Amino acid sequence: MRVDKYLWCVRYYKSRNLATEACKKNQVQVNGQVAKASREVYPGDRIQFRKDQIQYQISVLDLPPNRVGAKLTDIYRKDDTPAEAFAHLEMLKLSKEHYRKTGVGRPTKKDRRDLDELTNDTWDDDDTDE
Repeated sequence: MRVDKYLWCVRYYKSRNLATEACKKNQVQVNGQVAKASREVYPGDRIQFRKDQIQYQISVLDLPPNRVGAKLTDIYRKDDTPAEAFAHLEMLKLSKEHYRKTGVGRPTKKDRRDLDELTNDTWDDDDTDE
């Protein structure tokens, strides 16, 4: 089975076209080698691919006849992705919520006070060195 079709069948990509695009961008590796979309996969192969800033690592257990339901995907693949990758994604989401969006407008009074406090602390630290 083609690697793009396999990734689509086990529900890592919503469409086969998205899986093919990932292969074209060299984001998919089979057994440590960059794979084209037409690369054949067999049971026992290890696939690594990057999606949503996570480096997934899966092992092919069996080849599905066609796209399978979400509950049945564990029959055809074993997910070896480290838990740290998902924790890193959560940290990225939390850090994005902390910052203001660009183009929101002028800083609020609280934002300005926080900025003033930050700059005053850095200036105060410099004054103690002299």
